[in-house]
Amino acid sequence: MLTAPREGRPSVTRGDAPAQGQASSRSGDGVQAASAGNVVERLSRHHDSAARAGSAELADVRMARMRTAAEFGPLAPYLMGANVTDLFVNGDGGLWVDRGSGLERDGAWSMAERPLRDFAVRLIALGGRHIDEATPCVDVRLQGGIRVHAVLPPVSVCGTLLSIRVPQVQRFGLADLAVADMFGSDPVVVLDRLRAAVRDRTNLLVTGAGGSGKTTLLGALLAEAPPGERIVAIEDVAELGVRHPHFVSLESRQANLEGAGAIGLERLLREALRMRPDRLVVGECRGAEVRELLAALNTGHDGGAGTLHANSLRDVPARVEALGALAGMTADAVARQTVSAIGLVLHLEREGGIRRLAQVGRFGLDPSGRLTILAEGPA
Repeated sequence: MLTAPREGRPSVTRGDAPAQGQASSRSGDGVQAASAGNVVERLSRHHDSAARAGSAELADVRMARMRTAAEFGPLAPYLMGANVTDLFVNGDGGLWVDRGSGLERDGAWSMAERPLRDFAVRLIALGGRHIDEATPCVDVRLQGGIRVHAVLPPVSVCGTLLSIRVPQVQRFGLADLAVADMFGSDPVVVLDRLRAAVRDRTNLLVTGAGGSGKTTLLGALLAEAPPGERIVAIEDVAELGVRHPHFVSLESRQANLEGAGAIGLERLLREALRMRPDRLVVGECRGAEVRELLAALNTGHDGGAGTLHANSLRDVPARVEALGALAGMTADAVARQTVSAIGLVLHLEREGGIRRLAQVGRFGLDPSGRLTILAEGPA
């Protein structure tokens, strides 16, 4: 989302839309005023046009969000609050709210353990799942894209825990993210580079820590694909929003109370390959499914993408190797398939509430044949 300006500039965060009529500006801080003004004017026109095109879809999402928020009782005002991206209830530790600039404790909110536990059970039930002592950790997605994760005692030693992610209502394009300073002081150059990567069907890997904006950037990149191309995404919990006419998403499913019915990302990836995707997307590689992703991107599915948790660009090769090991792949096999499959790595960082594209890199092989990454400098 675009949050309130900081020193005259909006910042990028996950999960909300800019206020109506809010203006964006870029001035000073080493950027030539005339050039920055032209960028903002051009990108603002793009944003206004895209916003009009997607207004009906946004209205439907907002209505679903409002209906779901009504089920959140004492948390409903926070859920619908401006710029809220995450809510955390830490048992008797109270409520913490992230409005885009870091977590803040709300000292006015409290709930005793018994009603808090009942509240968690009810929220999980809204997502069609059940939580109790036998299954004390459950994750669900509700209408409007709201994601709820709950943990009950005794797994949690400090009372019932709730983690609620509030995804963006508006789907941001690359132009919106440029206005919000995700691409630094020379957004036009970065925009041209990213659009060229999508146009040339370069396979992309978006990396970064949790909450750094990986899903937001990936959605914006995919929206640049030609409208006639079929994009198939698979996700553990569906969060990826893409402003594209031929985008479809598959979501994994956990086992029921009898331990049956689970559908993991590996299975979904195989199903997605049967759907004739022009672009194949894995919302987040976190396990053995990296084997299928690398195989798919090495067999003609150019223009694909995925995300990966990593604290820095230099940590990415080790993360890919670790996931490959879970799939029974040797380090040599991981290295060679990764270099062949992934054309560009985009690493995001979050600092002071600002999400930014910090570095761009490409995979390579070191003299011993191990996977490495070649940084191409800051974005």
